[in-house]
Amino acid sequence: MLVYAIMLCPLFFVIALSFFKDSILFFPPSGYTLSWYQNAWENQSFINGFIFSLQIALISALIGVSLGVMAALGIVRFKFSGAQYINTLLLSPLLMPGIVTGIAIYLFYLRTENFLDQDIVGTIGGLVLAHICLTIPWTVRLVSASMHGLDGSIEEAARNLGANSRVAFFRVTLPMLRPAIVAAALFSFIVSFENLEVSLSLVGPGNTTLPIAIMQYLEFNLDPTIAAVSTVQILLLGVIMLVTDRFVKLSQVV
Repeated sequence: MLVYAIMLCPLFFVIALSFFKDSILFFPPSGYTLSWYQNAWENQSFINGFIFSLQIALISALIGVSLGVMAALGIVRFKFSGAQYINTLLLSPLLMPGIVTGIAIYLFYLRTENFLDQDIVGTIGGLVLAHICLTIPWTVRLVSASMHGLDGSIEEAARNLGANSRVAFFRVTLPMLRPAIVAAALFSFIVSFENLEVSLSLVGPGNTTLPIAIMQYLEFNLDPTIAAVSTVQILLLGVIMLVTDRFVKLSQVV
């Protein structure tokens, strides 16, 4: 209980701060209000950032999970020389600090632009590609772990009953991997939606993600509006996780 309290204390503090009446933080507050939520709603940069982050996260999660499932299948099912090195390479973004990854991708894009004479930095495609690189490791990790725990005799029985490899995979193996795939999609969405370090140097004019909009607001304002925006994010992601866990038990793969 103490460990959970320490972990959740910052979240509770942010939620409580969003209701403080005073624009300058001090405790105890002089009163409570919902005006900061209204202020966040009326700030167009937050609305545009939320919509743009949602679009990027959905596209990145969809493509990243699709590629990650195929990569995990190839690594686990097909034993070949160098499989362990490829697995380590695909998981390496989990070990790299976000700011290092962001700078590395930015410099790589600049070199590629000079070579191809084509703009990449500041485009939606370049940002999505960078976020896909962040989502693939989660899928490879979760799906690979789930595939190692599958009972191979079930798929073998399907083949003995006349199903070919393709049918056995889509009708037997893939449904058994559903909890891992859904969990991978959930974590991929969260990682992409909340990312700041990689997005910071790759966004273009008029395309600002919500974390960047929050950072820009903090440059000139210190009122609890940011706490209100953060509370909405916490509630949104919490609801998504609860709904997901309702249909697919995340504890099976996490």
